[in-house]
Amino acid sequence: MTVTPPYIGRFAPSPTGPLHIGSLVAAMASYLDAKVHHGSWLLRIEDVDGDRNVAGADQHILASLQRCGMLWDGEVSWQSQRGELYQAALARLGALIYPCACSRKEIADSQLSLTGRQAQALIYPGTCRHGLAPGRSARALRLAVPQTPHYIASCSDRWCGLVSQDLTDEVGDFVVKRADGFWAYQLAVVVDDGAQGITDIVRGADLLDSTPRQLYLQQMLGLPQPRYLHVPVVNNELGEKLSKQTGALAFDDGGAPQALLQQALLPAARFLGMELQASDLDAFWRVAVPAWAALLAAHETPN
Repeated sequence: MTVTPPYIGRFAPSPTGPLHIGSLVAAMASYLDAKVHHGSWLLRIEDVDGDRNVAGADQHILASLQRCGMLWDGEVSWQSQRGELYQAALARLGALIYPCACSRKEIADSQLSLTGRQAQALIYPGTCRHGLAPGRSARALRLAVPQTPHYIASCSDRWCGLVSQDLTDEVGDFVVKRADGFWAYQLAVVVDDGAQGITDIVRGADLLDSTPRQLYLQQMLGLPQPRYLHVPVVNNELGEKLSKQTGALAFDDGGAPQALLQQALLPAARFLGMELQASDLDAFWRVAVPAWAALLAAHETPN
């Protein structure tokens, strides 16, 4: 008999600024999914990219979640304090890791010569796979992806359905430690999810393309594969994903909880497809949990 492990979800924002309505949508979806499944909801601050971190943003994020009534389980974790775990994972990957001297411009130029046009995503051509050219110095560390046969990574997303990608052809060997010395997102998130026993990842669809690389890393590190659910992302009036880079404003200005309800929580729920009515925060969460359960029935794809 197969025993299903207890549900453990997480919300993992980057402290590049305060939460905006787009990040609230992702937080709300992951929080509600944990509540519907009577599970735990962990909070992890993904501050591994030190150059983009904004001082005090992590504390603002914690305060905003609390003010919304979204209380996490256990202690908050910070990626910047988990470097030893990432280094140990790198050691476990062993011979699959190799140094790379290529810059982004060199990779882009190699694609121009092959395709005659700039590709939308930079596919690594394997220049340094068999060693650095004379006179070149390592910039980053890459994880080798199988070449023959091609490596196809697939999973069933609970919202989007089948997710499949030919990593060999569409991505190539990808970076696990960056040229600036920071750990790459793909490695850090997989190691953290494995260490924290995450069973379910609920996040924005902008990260859907990252999932196949994470599936490959999970397999290479011998980690269990979580279930995935990617919700739609909020766009601005130009059709761009709402983010700090596109000028997204904080939804929490420290005002009254009623303002949070009307200006943030109810609109975020509406974006996810839940038309809710509530007079206060407690009432909001009471109606939001069963509404999320009903929404899942329409979108969820069985594994």
